[in-house]
Amino acid sequence: MSVERIFDEFGHFKRFQACLYFAAVFQAIACGIHYLASVFLVERPNFVCAPPGNITDVLYGNHTGASLEEVLPFFKPANGPMVVRTTVGQQWELSTCQRTQRMNPTDFTYEQVVNRTTEKCDWNYHYVYDHSEVYQSIVTDWDLVCDREWLAKLCQPTFMMGVLVGALVFGDIADRVGRRRILMITSLCQFVFGVSVAFMRNYYLFMVIRFLLAMVSSGYLVVVFVYVTEFTGNKVRTWTSMHVHAAFAAGVMMVAITGYLVRTWWIYQIILSTCTSPFLFFCWKFPETPFYLMAKGRLQETQVLLDSIARFNGLEPGRLRAEDLLEPKEALLEQEVVPGRAQPAEPERKLSILDLFGTWRMTWRTVTVWAVWFIGSLGYYVFSLGSVNLGGNQYINLFLAGAVEFPSYLIGCYAMDRVGRKRTCAPALLLAGTACMLIIVVPNDIEVLVIILSMTGKFAIAIAFGLIYLYTCELYPTIIRSLAVGSGSMMCRVGSIVAPFCVYLADIWQYLPQLIVGILAFIIGVLTLLLPETLGEPLTSTMEEAEALGRKSSPDQGKKDPEEGVEMN
Repeated sequence: MSVERIFDEFGHFKRFQACLYFAAVFQAIACGIHYLASVFLVERPNFVCAPPGNITDVLYGNHTGASLEEVLPFFKPANGPMVVRTTVGQQWELSTCQRTQRMNPTDFTYEQVVNRTTEKCDWNYHYVYDHSEVYQSIVTDWDLVCDREWLAKLCQPTFMMGVLVGALVFGDIADRVGRRRILMITSLCQFVFGVSVAFMRNYYLFMVIRFLLAMVSSGYLVVVFVYVTEFTGNKVRTWTSMHVHAAFAAGVMMVAITGYLVRTWWIYQIILSTCTSPFLFFCWKFPETPFYLMAKGRLQETQVLLDSIARFNGLEPGRLRAEDLLEPKEALLEQEVVPGRAQPAEPERKLSILDLFGTWRMTWRTVTVWAVWFIGSLGYYVFSLGSVNLGGNQYINLFLAGAVEFPSYLIGCYAMDRVGRKRTCAPALLLAGTACMLIIVVPNDIEVLVIILSMTGKFAIAIAFGLIYLYTCELYPTIIRSLAVGSGSMMCRVGSIVAPFCVYLADIWQYLPQLIVGILAFIIGVLTLLLPETLGEPLTSTMEEAEALGRKSSPDQGKKDPEEGVEMN
C-alpha cells in the first residue's frame, strides 16, 4: 500500500492532524498522572507506637510538649525514642514499631537507668502520625507500617504489573478491532477507575481497582503512540511521537503540584482523575486511522476519511481516491470486491506475538528492540528513584524530575531527524552507561559532580526511552504495529518492576545498581547499531516490506547485498 501518499496530498501536519494530535496527546497527561500518583498515595509520615492512656508530657532530645503531635515533626527514629508520661504516672519510651515501659521511674528525664519491659507493636496497636506534612494517606488510614509496611510497598509494583498486562493485551486488541475503539474505552475507564480509587475504604479493593487503572492507562499510552504515528507524515513524525512523552512528563509535574497543594489522598486522587475528563466529551469523534482501514480492506470508510481530511485542511474532496492507495500488484485480480469494501479472497489470518519472530532477521530485530525497551525503563527508574537521596523538598524534586525530560525530548527530536534513529539511540545508551561508570569512580565527597553525572545519565536514558516508541512503530508493519509496541511496552514494564529491586542492591554495595545499568546500557547500545535505519522511510504495511528495511537493492541480482552480514535486523 502507498498510504503515505495521503500526507503528500493533504499535508504532513495540517489543521486536521494537528487538532487530532493535540486532542489525543492531552489524555496522555492522565497516564503520567496515574503512573506516578502512588508517590504521595503511600507517603509515610513520622509515626510512633502510641502508649496506653492519655499523655501529659513528651520529651525528645531538646524538644518538649504536651502531646505527641507537637514533637513528631522533629522525630528521627535513628536518634532515639520519644519519652512520654501519662495521666496515671506511667512513663513510656516510644519508637516506630515498639514501645518500652519504664518500671518504677523516679524523675521524668530523657535518659534514666531503670528496669524496662518492651513490647512489639503490630496492627492491633494504635499509631500516632505526624500530620504537619501529610494529613491523610493510605498508610495513615490503614496503618500500613511495621509488619504491614510491605503492603504499602506493594502498591507501585502491583500497578506496574497491571501496566505490563495492559500493554500486551490492548496492543494486541488494537490490531484486531482498531485504534479508535481502544482509545475511547481506555480513556473512559481511566476516568471511572481513577475516581473509584478515591472511594475505596478497603486496602484489597484499592489494589484491585488500581490494577485495572494501570491496565487501561497502559493500554491508552501504547495505542496513542500508534494512533498519532499513523495520522502524521514522516516529516513531522519524530516531533509528534517524542512529544507524547512530554505530555506524560507534564502529568508527572501535575502530580507534584497537586501533592503539594492537597495532603489528603482521596481528594488528591479525585482531582488528578478529573483534570483530563474534558477529553471524554470529544474522544468519540475520533476517526479510525487510514493505515488500519486500508490494512483491513475497508475502502469505503477510507474514502470518507480522505474526504474529511481534505475538507478540514481546506482542500477539494475527492482529489485522492482510496483505490489509488493500493499498489499496482494489489489490483482487484487478487481481491474479491464488494461495493465499498475490498476483501481478501482468503480468510484473514489472525496474528499473534509469534509473528514478531517469523524469520531470523525479525527475531534478532525484536530481541534488540525489546532490550532497548527494558534498559530504557530500568535506567529511567533507577536514576529517578536514586534522585530522592539528593535532599531538599520532595515536591520540587518530583516536579524537576518531570521538567528535566523536556530538553531530552527536544534534543532527541533534533538528533533523530538529523542523524537518524539508531544513531541517536545507540549513543544515548552509551552515554548513560558512561555516566553510570563515572559515578562509581567519583569520590563520595564531590556531591556536585555525582549529581551532574546522575542527571546526565537520566537525560541520556530519557532520549533512548523516548525515541524507542517511534522507532518500534517504524520497524514493524501496520498489521502487527500495535502488537509490536505493546510487547515492547511489556518489556518496558518488566524493567520498571525490576528497577526497585535493583535499587535495593545498594544495601550490598553502594554502586551495584549503577554497575548493572551501566553494563546493560553499553551492551544494548552496541546491539542497537545493528538495527536498520528508518529515517525518511515510509511506514511499511506488510511483513516483507518491514523485513526489507536496511537492505540496499542492487540492479545486479547476482551481487551480494552489501549490508547483508553487517546489519543484523
